[in-house]
Amino acid sequence: MRERFYRFMQGRYGANGADELYRFQLIAAVVLLVVNLFVKNNLLAILEYALLIWALFRLFSRNYQARYRENQKFLDMTSGIRYRFDQSRRLHEERKYHRIYKCPKCGQKIRIPKGKGRIMVRCPKCYCEFQRRS
Repeated sequence: MRERFYRFMQGRYGANGADELYRFQLIAAVVLLVVNLFVKNNLLAILEYALLIWALFRLFSRNYQARYRENQKFLDMTSGIRYRFDQSRRLHEERKYHRIYKCPKCGQKIRIPKGKGRIMVRCPKCYCEFQRRS
């Protein structure tokens, strides 16, 4: 059975795994499904089924170029949002070992290791010196 599935998926866009647009479509469809459980709206049900059908169509498509272009366009449109989420996640992870201060003169963010006591900090952008506790 597994071998038949592998042969079926050969040459298809989804054979290499799900891309970002496919994941977004599935998550959006599940969210609409949950909302529709409480709201009971036919329009939401139609939208949910349309998203699922479009996601499956993309997964089983043999037109690599078109699906790749769709995914790239989606990634370009959401790049700002994804960048902000990644940056906030990275800053949250850094807070375990570093403190982040802003320069009082220019506003540049400066990362200082924790546990060093009171230290003099020099801004790499404007060379302003100020004292902070790490």
